[in-house]
Amino acid sequence: MTVQTENTNKGTLSCSRLPRVQARVDMSRSSIYDLIAKGKFPRPIKLGVRSVGWLDSEIEEWIRSRVEASRGGGMEGAR
Repeated sequence: MTVQTENTNKGTLSCSRLPRVQARVDMSRSSIYDLIAKGKFPRPIKLGVRSVGWLDSEIEEWIRSRVEASRGGGMEGAR
């Protein structure tokens, strides 16, 4: 499930619930929350009394950082 909201300063923001985040990063719930506790994964935002979501832009940036880290900080081998 993706939730979108209008932010007049920066355009449209969207967030995803845990199942979509898990699919995007191919990690289990416990692995994601372990990385959050260590400060190595974006923290979720509260969407309601019993629901949270992650900003898609922060998940995308986290994925990019993992790609850069695995390739030595650059995209040289991407050809």
